[in-house]
Amino acid sequence: MIASILIIAFSLVLLVYWFRYSCILLLRGIPEQKSVEATNDSRFAFPRVQASLDGATELDPLHRSLDQDFRLLQYLVEHAAGLRFDSIEDRLLVIDYKVMRLWYHFTRLVAPEQARHAVAERAAILGILVGRIHERAGLTADLTAQA
Repeated sequence: MIASILIIAFSLVLLVYWFRYSCILLLRGIPEQKSVEATNDSRFAFPRVQASLDGATELDPLHRSLDQDFRLLQYLVEHAAGLRFDSIEDRLLVIDYKVMRLWYHFTRLVAPEQARHAVAERAAILGILVGRIHERAGLTADLTAQA
C-alpha cells in the first residue's frame, strides 16, 4: 500500500516536472520573429503588458488585459475556419497559460515577484499563440492600419 502511494506521488512529481520543463523549452525555443508580427496588431494588449511589466507596481490591470486577450484569442480559434490549436505544443501552451493564471492568483499577495513572473510568462505565451494564428491565417501585412 505504501509502495503504491509512493509510486503515484513520484509519478505525479515527474509529470509536473516534465510539464514545466516542456513549457519552458517551448517558450525559449520559439523564434521571436513569429511574435514580432503579432505585436503589430493593436487589438491585443500583451505587447503593452510586456513593456510595462518592469515599471508596473499594480499587476491586476495587466492580468485583466491578458485575460481579455486570451478570450479574444479563444473566440478567434473557435469561430474562424482553419485556426485551431491542433498541435501538442499549442495545447501545452494553452494549459500553461491557465496554470500560470492560477499561479498568479495564489501568489499575487504572498509573493509579488512570482506573480510578476506568471504575468510575464502569460504575455509571452499569448505572443507565441497570436503569432501562430497570424501565421496560419497568412497575415503578414501590418495590421495596425486595419484597426
